[in-house]
Amino acid sequence: MKTRGVRLYGADDLKLEEFELPEIKDDEILVKVVSDSVCMSTYKLLRQGKAHKRCPQNVDTNPVIIGHEFAGDIVKVGKKWQGEFVEGEKFAQQPALNYKGKLDSPGYSYEFFGGACTYCIIPQEVMELGCLLHYAGESYFDASLGEPMSCIIGGYNANYHTNKRNYDHAMGAKEGGSVLILGGCGPMGLGAAEYPMAIEKKPARVVVTDVDNARIERAKKLVSPELALEKGIELIYVNPREVGGDQYEYLLGLTGGKGYDDVFVYAPIRELAELGDRLMAFDGCMNFFAGPADSGFKANINLYNCHYTSTHIMGTTGGNTDDLKEALALSATGKIHPSVMVTHVGGIDSIIYATSNLPSIPGGKKLTYTHIEMPLTAIDDFAKLGETDPLFAKLAECCERHNGLWNVEAEKILLNSKK
Repeated sequence: MKTRGVRLYGADDLKLEEFELPEIKDDEILVKVVSDSVCMSTYKLLRQGKAHKRCPQNVDTNPVIIGHEFAGDIVKVGKKWQGEFVEGEKFAQQPALNYKGKLDSPGYSYEFFGGACTYCIIPQEVMELGCLLHYAGESYFDASLGEPMSCIIGGYNANYHTNKRNYDHAMGAKEGGSVLILGGCGPMGLGAAEYPMAIEKKPARVVVTDVDNARIERAKKLVSPELALEKGIELIYVNPREVGGDQYEYLLGLTGGKGYDDVFVYAPIRELAELGDRLMAFDGCMNFFAGPADSGFKANINLYNCHYTSTHIMGTTGGNTDDLKEALALSATGKIHPSVMVTHVGGIDSIIYATSNLPSIPGGKKLTYTHIEMPLTAIDDFAKLGETDPLFAKLAECCERHNGLWNVEAEKILLNSKK
């Protein structure tokens, strides 16, 4: 059958085209992709091409489908998996496969497996690893956003603290401690600010920094300090350029001089990493969450503190399947709201533009629907466009009822508009 998708042929070389999918094998599954959100990691793949660790060296002759944050419907199930998956059911998927030590991943490495397309083929290793998930949620976008949310959850779960009595490591952010999220009012940072409210072992304080006041104001509206306080967490947003003094002293003062038990660096900026290192408390853990495009990226780290105050540094990329299951469960029960990440919506024809210009497009997550033709459009612009376009008028009205957020009702309006 034919599919329409965005394929990578090399560095800065994307094409939207129609091509033939082979018949599925007995151990494969054919799916219809409905939603696919655009990730900064795909932008890095586009810029690096064959130099990217996940990109095959024959990509110029065997192009790969981009996109790895996707969800949809199962269309056809190969004989091997017919007792486990049912045609017509929704699916979510975990792209971090790590199959037999290989880095191959959907959206980076596969000719017929990726999210920026109308239909694709799930290879057997995905099911073998338990990375194709049954999904019973009402919306597709929540399943797409489950992947980036799982990365956030994975970052929290991977942090650790030491026990000097027996050297056991206590996994996760420190209960009752202080969390610092540097560069945290972007789409992923908002998820990181909201997640502690949904867990049992909560920190006492979460401090989020950003240098953009507009992003801070949006963050305060969507993940509010008032709501956090109801959950037992002191949530503080800070623009370090406006603290009226040394930002290190100011941020340290918010903890009473103790420092932060868990630090997350959400922007690949050397100064932020060095600031986070300085602000760690005794036995503090800093997670360098933001993946730099520069393979030689470095920062100065205080090894004196590492030795005497047991500070430690780690990095996480992606989440595991359990993290994704947790993300989907929390979203389904309304304990987290991944839609806070989304600021733009578009169709399959917007994916090349969105991916190629991602760092320069303001706002948060760019969510696309692969069976829709629609320019990438900011949710904030729906009302203006609605003055002449009835579809955008409906979408604007719907999002307004949901605090300006993309939602299930809006998704259904958009998908039904093209039937």
